[in-house]
Amino acid sequence: MKRSSGNNAPRSAGFTLVEVLLAVTLLSILLALTYSGLRAATRSAERGEKMLAVGGEVRAAHQFVRRQLNQMLPLPFAVGGDQGEIRIVFEGDARHIQYVAPMPGYLGAGGPQVQLLELMSDDEGSVLQFSNALLQGFEQSQLFDREPVILLTGIDSAGFEFLGRDQNGELTGWVSSWDQQDVLPVAVRLNVKFSAASTLRWPDLVASVRIDEQAVKGGAGRPTYEQAIQDLIKGKNRPRS
Repeated sequence: MKRSSGNNAPRSAGFTLVEVLLAVTLLSILLALTYSGLRAATRSAERGEKMLAVGGEVRAAHQFVRRQLNQMLPLPFAVGGDQGEIRIVFEGDARHIQYVAPMPGYLGAGGPQVQLLELMSDDEGSVLQFSNALLQGFEQSQLFDREPVILLTGIDSAGFEFLGRDQNGELTGWVSSWDQQDVLPVAVRLNVKFSAASTLRWPDLVASVRIDEQAVKGGAGRPTYEQAIQDLIKGKNRPRS
């Protein structure tokens, strides 16, 4: 009988060092790729959320400005001229407008309010800010008693424009400065452009004044709109219970 050779003994099960190193390397590569994918997805989601938030702020600012301009009232907040003969109901140029309008009810401020929209420069371009104060007993300094509300930031260029009527009642072209302080413009336009790198877009904003002209001027036996508002402020002509 032949004896079996020692070289024919079965090998013990297991991995060689080269196989272990190769497996570890492949696992490291897979983990790195997975982590990179997760980080890219997270950053993309964060950018998307930020864009949605900023876009929502732009829409909210657009709606707020349009609403306030639509509700402008022909009520004087100051007098001008050498002898105080001009009753100022609207001031405006390319960088600011000042007018009277009611505030939204959810802000809890009742009565007509003097409102100021300004384009101010900062380190990143310009901002659109809003200030307001009650019309009753109004003084210009009251607009600055509180910090203004910032409506828009990161503006590259912007400006207000105004549409009026000539002596014949015909519409004039858009102008960047309003010199008829005792008359409301027919419409106000706010042009806004963000930086070229931004994906934000400002929708066209042209707000017309929603005031009945006959109510403003008054008719036979009818008080003017201004008189009716002033009577309401003073407590006159209240509805009877």
